[in-house]
Amino acid sequence: MSAAGDRLQDTARKAALALPDVSHGRPFTPDLDVYKVAGKVFLIVTDDPDEQIITVKCEPEHACAQERGYASITPGRCLDKRHWISLGPGPGITERLITEAVEDSYDLVAERLPRRDRPSAR
Repeated sequence: MSAAGDRLQDTARKAALALPDVSHGRPFTPDLDVYKVAGKVFLIVTDDPDEQIITVKCEPEHACAQERGYASITPGRCLDKRHWISLGPGPGITERLITEAVEDSYDLVAERLPRRDRPSAR
């Protein structure tokens, strides 16, 4: 079953908050909920009802495959288009896909942190 926009965003938020050492706030604008691990962004959730998307970090090769496989996955909005993707509601965008995208983004950011800053294993 595909996730509607509000469910997409709620699923992403829950997935992010279930991970170790996650902080979140709205440092850029009141319409962007930003999730970080050790001060590094791994998830951005829009609160704009007209554009219900989430944006996550992604390996470039995987990002291209995701964009080809799903019409509502696009290059990251307002970020490096090779390393970030945005997911919107649409065919094939399931809660599982959203959760996996958030977890993969978190892992990608966490593994690049200096060892002393990495969160405890999940």
